[in-house]
Amino acid sequence: MICFPTAKINIGLYITNRRLDGYHDLETVFYPIKQLHDALEIAEAETTTTLHLNGETIQGSTQDNLVWKAYELMKQRFPAKIPNLDIHLLKAIPMGAGMGGGSADGAFMLKLLNEYCKTELTDEVLANMALELGSDCPFFIYNTPQFATGRGEQMIALPQLDLSAYSIQLVCPQVHISTKEAFSMITPRKALFDLRKLTELPITEWKNNIHNDFEDAIFMQEPRLAAIKKELYEQGAVYASMSGSGSTIYGIFEKGTRAYIDMKSYYFDL
Repeated sequence: MICFPTAKINIGLYITNRRLDGYHDLETVFYPIKQLHDALEIAEAETTTTLHLNGETIQGSTQDNLVWKAYELMKQRFPAKIPNLDIHLLKAIPMGAGMGGGSADGAFMLKLLNEYCKTELTDEVLANMALELGSDCPFFIYNTPQFATGRGEQMIALPQLDLSAYSIQLVCPQVHISTKEAFSMITPRKALFDLRKLTELPITEWKNNIHNDFEDAIFMQEPRLAAIKKELYEQGAVYASMSGSGSTIYGIFEKGTRAYIDMKSYYFDL
């Protein structure tokens, strides 16, 4: 059985509070980019479970991979139902780029096992399990536009948020941003805009009203990221932003137009 874990972008990202448990409260909108995806396949194995990795380079050990952790989580809960598996993960979503590739892989593994092994868990239960893997993993259980608060796990669906009239360009420079370091540079503050009302704001006005709090500090450290965002606007983007804590910079364009930037990028109709 095979599935295709997808990328996401953040539309707006406000860090509103530093919590006593070491995490931060945030407000953001997650929007799935289903055209950019990994491939995750499982097949029963005779002896032991093995995770095979191909495609984009994945840092860390197999035991740290969220696909493996998702398998172990389901195995602990349903030891009699989860068999030994050959697991194949083909990475296409760049790692450490703010598009949630690793989180998507873990969440989609939970969904894949739920279907394959007929464990009949609801999306709500799967989302609670996904939170054990990472703060933005629950989003990928639903994989539809969501307004998120808390660590990113408290969500309100935004079915009316539809960008299908536009194209998106994802620019992925060879810059690795440490999420932990990025959070350490943030001074929490009140959100500048209520993102629950995002669909009431014309996309032509997002530029002056919607902000990613990580940009201020990260652009000072990596001015080329700021330059990419500026270039996207100069070449016609309706809205441009860094996704998550970086380093991907995306531009939303009128359908059929794009920027020409001399580095790795992806371009899709939404």
